[in-house]
Amino acid sequence: MNAAWAYPFIFAAGILQAAGAAMGGQLNKSLVNPWLATSISFMLVLFLTSALFACMPRPLPTVGDLASMPWWAPLGGIVGAVAVFAGFLLIQKLGAGPVNGITITANILASLAIDHFGLLRMEQHAMNPMRFLGAALMIGGVTLIAKF
Repeated sequence: MNAAWAYPFIFAAGILQAAGAAMGGQLNKSLVNPWLATSISFMLVLFLTSALFACMPRPLPTVGDLASMPWWAPLGGIVGAVAVFAGFLLIQKLGAGPVNGITITANILASLAIDHFGLLRMEQHAMNPMRFLGAALMIGGVTLIAKF
Protein backbone atom coordinates (compact mmCIF):
# COMPACT_ATOMS: atom_id res chain seq x y z
CA MET A 1 0.00 0.00 0.00
CA ASN A 2 1.29 3.44 -0.92
CA ALA A 3 2.20 5.48 2.18
CA ALA A 4 -0.05 8.33 0.94
CA TRP A 5 -3.05 6.04 1.45
CA ALA A 6 -2.03 4.76 4.89
CA TYR A 7 -3.46 7.57 7.00
CA PRO A 8 -6.76 7.92 5.11
CA PHE A 9 -7.15 4.12 5.25
CA ILE A 10 -6.51 4.08 9.01
CA PHE A 11 -8.92 7.02 9.44
CA ALA A 12 -11.63 5.15 7.52
CA ALA A 13 -10.94 2.04 9.59
CA GLY A 14 -11.45 4.10 12.74
CA ILE A 15 -14.80 5.35 11.47
CA LEU A 16 -15.82 1.79 10.64
CA GLN A 17 -14.64 0.61 14.07
CA ALA A 18 -16.90 3.16 15.78
CA ALA A 19 -19.85 2.15 13.58
CA GLY A 20 -19.03 -1.53 14.16
CA ALA A 21 -19.17 -1.06 17.91
CA ALA A 22 -22.62 0.50 17.65
CA MET A 23 -23.74 -2.27 15.27
CA GLY A 24 -22.42 -4.90 17.67
CA GLY A 25 -24.25 -3.25 20.55
CA GLN A 26 -27.49 -3.47 18.60
CA LEU A 27 -26.73 -7.10 17.69
CA ASN A 28 -26.23 -7.87 21.38
CA LYS A 29 -29.43 -6.04 22.30
CA SER A 30 -31.39 -7.99 19.69
CA LEU A 31 -29.89 -11.38 20.57
CA VAL A 32 -29.89 -10.74 24.35
CA ASN A 33 -26.67 -12.73 24.79
CA PRO A 34 -23.25 -11.07 24.37
CA TRP A 35 -21.55 -14.45 23.80
CA LEU A 36 -23.93 -15.29 20.96
CA ALA A 37 -23.59 -11.80 19.47
CA THR A 38 -19.80 -12.01 19.60
CA SER A 39 -19.84 -15.52 18.10
CA ILE A 40 -22.04 -14.45 15.19
CA SER A 41 -19.92 -11.38 14.57
CA PHE A 42 -16.71 -13.41 14.49
CA MET A 43 -18.27 -16.15 12.34
CA LEU A 44 -19.01 -13.52 9.70
CA VAL A 45 -15.42 -12.27 9.93
CA LEU A 46 -14.14 -15.85 9.61
CA PHE A 47 -16.36 -16.45 6.55
CA LEU A 48 -15.22 -13.22 4.84
CA THR A 49 -11.52 -13.71 5.53
CA SER A 50 -11.68 -17.39 4.52
CA ALA A 51 -13.33 -16.41 1.23
CA LEU A 52 -10.69 -13.74 0.62
CA PHE A 53 -7.93 -16.23 1.42
CA ALA A 54 -9.46 -18.72 -1.02
CA CYS A 55 -9.35 -16.02 -3.71
CA MET A 56 -5.81 -14.87 -2.84
CA PRO A 57 -3.93 -17.79 -1.21
CA ARG A 58 -0.43 -16.43 -1.88
CA PRO A 59 2.00 -15.78 -0.32
CA LEU A 60 2.14 -18.64 2.17
CA PRO A 61 4.56 -18.80 5.09
CA THR A 62 7.63 -20.96 4.87
CA VAL A 63 8.61 -23.47 7.54
CA GLY A 64 11.23 -20.93 8.63
CA ASP A 65 8.59 -18.23 8.96
CA LEU A 66 6.51 -20.50 11.18
CA ALA A 67 9.51 -21.56 13.24
CA SER A 68 10.50 -17.94 13.93
CA MET A 69 6.98 -16.86 14.86
CA PRO A 70 6.60 -16.04 18.57
CA TRP A 71 4.21 -18.37 20.42
CA TRP A 72 1.98 -15.43 21.36
CA ALA A 73 1.54 -14.01 17.82
CA PRO A 74 -1.68 -15.95 17.01
CA LEU A 75 -3.32 -14.69 20.21
CA GLY A 76 -3.86 -11.19 18.77
CA GLY A 77 -7.36 -12.11 17.58
CA ILE A 78 -8.38 -13.37 21.02
CA VAL A 79 -6.97 -10.24 22.61
CA GLY A 80 -8.96 -8.12 20.15
CA ALA A 81 -12.09 -10.12 20.91
CA VAL A 82 -11.99 -8.81 24.49
CA ALA A 83 -12.50 -5.27 23.19
CA VAL A 84 -15.26 -6.41 20.83
CA PHE A 85 -17.05 -8.26 23.63
CA ALA A 86 -16.72 -5.29 26.00
CA GLY A 87 -18.17 -3.01 23.33
CA PHE A 88 -21.08 -5.36 22.62
CA LEU A 89 -21.82 -5.62 26.33
CA LEU A 90 -21.47 -1.96 27.35
CA ILE A 91 -22.11 0.34 24.37
CA GLN A 92 -25.90 0.43 24.85
CA LYS A 93 -25.43 1.29 28.52
CA LEU A 94 -22.61 3.84 28.27
CA GLY A 95 -22.91 5.16 24.72
CA ALA A 96 -20.63 4.97 21.69
CA GLY A 97 -18.55 8.01 22.70
CA PRO A 98 -17.40 6.78 26.11
CA VAL A 99 -16.90 3.15 25.06
CA ASN A 100 -14.91 4.00 21.95
CA GLY A 101 -13.13 6.89 23.66
CA ILE A 102 -11.96 4.77 26.58
CA THR A 103 -11.04 1.89 24.26
CA ILE A 104 -9.02 4.16 21.98
CA THR A 105 -7.36 6.00 24.88
CA ALA A 106 -6.38 2.73 26.54
CA ASN A 107 -5.09 1.59 23.15
CA ILE A 108 -2.99 4.77 22.81
CA LEU A 109 -1.54 4.47 26.33
CA ALA A 110 -0.66 0.79 25.84
CA SER A 111 0.77 1.57 22.38
CA LEU A 112 3.00 4.26 23.83
CA ALA A 113 4.36 1.77 26.37
CA ILE A 114 4.84 -0.86 23.63
CA ASP A 115 6.69 1.70 21.48
CA HIS A 116 8.81 3.08 24.32
CA PHE A 117 9.98 -0.29 25.62
CA GLY A 118 9.99 -2.12 22.28
CA LEU A 119 7.58 -4.73 23.60
CA LEU A 120 6.20 -7.54 21.42
CA ARG A 121 9.18 -7.19 19.08
CA MET A 122 8.18 -3.69 18.00
CA GLU A 123 10.76 -1.11 16.99
CA GLN A 124 11.43 1.31 19.84
CA HIS A 125 10.06 4.85 19.68
CA ALA A 126 11.01 6.67 22.86
CA MET A 127 8.45 8.53 24.94
CA ASN A 128 8.98 12.27 24.67
CA PRO A 129 7.19 15.35 26.02
CA MET A 130 4.94 15.73 22.95
CA ARG A 131 3.84 12.08 23.07
CA PHE A 132 3.19 12.50 26.79
CA LEU A 133 1.13 15.64 26.10
CA GLY A 134 -0.85 13.78 23.44
CA ALA A 135 -1.61 10.99 25.93
CA ALA A 136 -2.67 13.51 28.58
CA LEU A 137 -4.96 15.25 26.07
CA MET A 138 -6.52 11.89 25.15
CA ILE A 139 -7.21 11.18 28.83
CA GLY A 140 -8.65 14.67 29.31
CA GLY A 141 -10.77 14.44 26.18
CA VAL A 142 -12.25 11.05 26.92
CA THR A 143 -12.95 12.12 30.50
CA LEU A 144 -14.99 15.05 29.17
CA ILE A 145 -16.80 12.79 26.68
CA ALA A 146 -17.64 10.21 29.34
CA LYS A 147 -18.68 12.77 31.96
CA PHE A 148 -20.85 14.96 29.73
